[in-house]
Amino acid sequence: MDQIKNLCILRLSAIGDVCHMVAIAQLLQRELPHTQITWIIGKLEHSLVRDLPGIEFIVFDKAQGIKAYWQLFKTMRSRRFDVLLHMQVALRASLASLFIPAKLRIGFDKARARDCQWLFSNKKIKPEKKQHVLDGFLGFVRELGIINTKLSWRIPISTEDKQFARNIIKLTPTLIVVPVASHYFKTWKARHFAAVIQYAIEHYGMQVILCGGPSDIEKDYGETIEQAVAYEVVNMIGKTSLKQLLALIDQSSIVLAPDTGPLHMATLVNTPSIGLYANTNPTRTGPYLNQSTVINQYPQALKQAFNQTLDQAPWGKRIKEAKYMNLISVEEVCLMLDKVYSKLLSKLETQGESNS
Repeated sequence: MDQIKNLCILRLSAIGDVCHMVAIAQLLQRELPHTQITWIIGKLEHSLVRDLPGIEFIVFDKAQGIKAYWQLFKTMRSRRFDVLLHMQVALRASLASLFIPAKLRIGFDKARARDCQWLFSNKKIKPEKKQHVLDGFLGFVRELGIINTKLSWRIPISTEDKQFARNIIKLTPTLIVVPVASHYFKTWKARHFAAVIQYAIEHYGMQVILCGGPSDIEKDYGETIEQAVAYEVVNMIGKTSLKQLLALIDQSSIVLAPDTGPLHMATLVNTPSIGLYANTNPTRTGPYLNQSTVINQYPQALKQAFNQTLDQAPWGKRIKEAKYMNLISVEEVCLMLDKVYSKLLSKLETQGESNS
């Protein structure tokens, strides 16, 4: 493909997908070093990645409704891009794409282009089946003729945010627990989290930190877990910005969470994680670098809910009943914690030997 002078990424949300996009954006910077990259992104998501070097961000605040489209129009009316990577299938993103002037407009293949996204592009990525979300994003990169698609993540964390985390983390090892997912049906029971936390403290002397957003549901959930644990737990739910949460994850030993954004934030900073999956398919949406440490009861849940196997069910099918998270047992999560912690110790011992 001819030299691309300027390229626009349209990916507004969500946190997990934006974490994937960090690797995509930095791959583009590596392979197209003379290309100016602009990323149109949601307001909350921007707070996590706003200091990525060499990328221009334009914030689209969906909370403003039609004003957000008007603001985007005013920003874009004097702009021209060689390429638009339309990487979100939500209708609001497709409507926003109408205000982005670009010669080449690359979107998803028709099979994956929900909400008629295929109508808003003039080139489609190659159709693929049963891919991880991030591998799907790599299809856009390949349409630009890029062959080397090796991924890496590098995200700045400020001195202030690092110090914030150091003020909270008093012990090593540290377990970050993010108990509440964005959808209720992906959330494990509070008493199960409490049992695993108790195990982590009693067996490994871990400092446990609860993290999450500021909603009343998350705060109440955190308090319920606190009350069920016989030891001190640091409850930071609703008390961190996304960057402060990232700093905590960066300095922690392990992250435990259901299918939610902080699992992917752990990938950003190469922190081991344990993902809890029953209602969604971790092969599609699981933490990209920590697939081997996911608790995966999704096949069993599919069988019980729909009498379907993985091969029979549509790729990415969600099971919107919370009861199936009960297929995940406390015992198997504790066993996975043993595995991840043992691997972490081996890595630290190896590093110590190499440094001696």
